[in-house]
Amino acid sequence: MTWVLLVVATLAVLAAILWGYNSLVRYRVRLHEAWAQIDVQLKRRHDLIPNLVEVVQGYAAHERNTFQSVTTARTAAIRAQATGDPGQVQTAEAELKSSVDSLLVVAEQYPQLRAADGFLRLQEELTATEDKIAYARHFYNTSVRDYNIAVATIPRSWLAAALAYRPAGYFEIEADQRGPVPIASADPVPTTDQPA
Repeated sequence: MTWVLLVVATLAVLAAILWGYNSLVRYRVRLHEAWAQIDVQLKRRHDLIPNLVEVVQGYAAHERNTFQSVTTARTAAIRAQATGDPGQVQTAEAELKSSVDSLLVVAEQYPQLRAADGFLRLQEELTATEDKIAYARHFYNTSVRDYNIAVATIPRSWLAAALAYRPAGYFEIEADQRGPVPIASADPVPTTDQPA
């Protein structure tokens, strides 16, 4: 009779270990899948930027510092993305977004550029990509939360510690990076000399 209880208890412990292990693996796979979605959208943004720079450069060739800043930030973002480290990617992408926003501010000074079909199309694609990045970031951060809860709650935390599962970091954006992508209007911006 005691050996039957011992076998049942052993099987129950093994089942709990297997359940805990499988759930940790599920959460980790979901986390990697969520990061892959961010990765895809960031690559899409990186691919759009050279075209945007080229279009703006055609109208504002003298803004070399701005173009160089965007190009340098894009290169840094691509390198950071290759590491797969969310912290490095986060920092590099914040710099890239800031540089692109500066480029769009330059574009605001050229009414012909703001009305150009190519520029408007690129800006719409960039805005759509930013929306997709925001959605992918939300999905990733939700996956991080679920994974971190799984890693930190008993009894899975014991198994997670034994298997070297560590909490994951969120993919955040800086407070000043939360605004929408500037949208160029087809109408010139009124100045103090013109009536509003």
